[in-house]
Amino acid sequence: MITLSTERLKLDDYQHILFDNDSIILSDETLNLVEQSFLFLKEFSNNKVIYGVNTGLGPMAQYRVDTEDQINLQYNLIRSHAAGSGKPLPPDYVRSAMISRLKSLSLGYSGVHADAIKLLADLINKNIIPYIPEHGGVGASGDLVQLAHLALVLIGEGEVMQHGKRVATEKVFKENHITPLTIHLREGLGLINGTSVMSGIGIVNTIYAKRLINWSVLASAMINEIVQSFDDHFSHELNSTKQHRGQQIIAEAMRKTLKNSQLIKKRSDHLYNGKIEEKIFKQKIQEYYSLRCVPQILGPVCDTLYNTEEVLVNELNSVNDNPVVDMKTKTVYHGGNFHGDYVSFEMDKLKIATTKLSMLAERQVNFLMNHKLNEILPPFVNLGILGLNLGLQGTQFTATSTVAENQTMSNPVYVHSIPNNNDNQDIVSMGTNAALMAKKVIDNTFEVLAVEYLAIIQAIDYLSLESQLATETNKIFRELRTQVPVFTDDSPRYTDLEKIKNYLKASAPNIIG
Repeated sequence: MITLSTERLKLDDYQHILFDNDSIILSDETLNLVEQSFLFLKEFSNNKVIYGVNTGLGPMAQYRVDTEDQINLQYNLIRSHAAGSGKPLPPDYVRSAMISRLKSLSLGYSGVHADAIKLLADLINKNIIPYIPEHGGVGASGDLVQLAHLALVLIGEGEVMQHGKRVATEKVFKENHITPLTIHLREGLGLINGTSVMSGIGIVNTIYAKRLINWSVLASAMINEIVQSFDDHFSHELNSTKQHRGQQIIAEAMRKTLKNSQLIKKRSDHLYNGKIEEKIFKQKIQEYYSLRCVPQILGPVCDTLYNTEEVLVNELNSVNDNPVVDMKTKTVYHGGNFHGDYVSFEMDKLKIATTKLSMLAERQVNFLMNHKLNEILPPFVNLGILGLNLGLQGTQFTATSTVAENQTMSNPVYVHSIPNNNDNQDIVSMGTNAALMAKKVIDNTFEVLAVEYLAIIQAIDYLSLESQLATETNKIFRELRTQVPVFTDDSPRYTDLEKIKNYLKASAPNIIG
């Protein structure tokens, strides 16, 4: 159970709700806070001009709305803005957005009725997934269009997703004995004004990106074992001379992973012992950059990921509504807390960092595939008959083309504002687009890592290294082999890649935290 109170929600809380099916409980303190905010706004708005309560919306805010039409205004707002298009957001991303909206509303600055957050929590707990299409948000008044699709379900209209199909909300509510939300004052605007969809997508992106970097560190460690590299490039002594936290975290993770490997060598045992007589050295003095510079390459990715998590957690625990109802000062403030620039910028940075991670993986794949580079494996890690069999040649095309797509998509969205809404929204964040593109890059990168891990386990079997692997890498090797047994023949590999990808997405070794 996760209790929603005045305490901050953290990334772990999202993971427990989304992946462990923990339920949300609304504390009495939270319900009371929201109710008091509603009652204050209801009284305060009498004989005053409050945006979205007794005025039109957006550029039509200059038009006063009569008292008898104010509730209809809220319904009109929800219905008119449920105008998205494209593929439906996957269930985990929708639920994450719902949690984010629930947290923001529960802070007691939105003036919505407590019924709104009770129903929202109930839908999350019952795993009822509103149909929210991908396209529609420009991220200025937040995610107006996508959140309108969520609000449409709350009032008993629109559609929800069941088993990949769209089903009428009315039917699902009847089956689950759910009463639709009745608008009391400004639930329409309160529900759709905010950054909750981009933040929700961003939180799931962050969870998966953390898994990616763990898998990337582990893959890098395993390839270092395959080539029996020296250990000084990930040593504490070398990496502590550069004052970047991420680099030091990655190097420490590699040391932790490889601490009892029988394959990693000490330079002092081989090259500093005064016994070298060769004119041309058979063993590598230094590995290629894709193996030797892992702390320096993944270090910035690590730092970016930690910063993204901090910004996203700050955002989802913030009031991202407008106007803001402040019971402490007994007034209502009009501003722009719904603007999504913080999320948009972080999603672009996370996307670029993830693309670089995928580029590292692709270069490591190329190293394993190219026998002229590694000098210890057959071409394309081919365990069959050279010439007759082709090994993993086809999978490298997939890795290369997928990384190319990542590179193309890494153009930042944050700087692509297009004015709209009759120029009321004259500069926008495009935060939802940024989050969705980051999602695509992250998903692509799992595909690249699947190719890499397939090559790694084949290489380990070819060289008969299993018994010499470190405890952690040996465990992963054996688990992957339960997904894909060793093979020498040529057969379609797409199902193998899908199995490994699903395995990687489902969990990750917790080696960098």
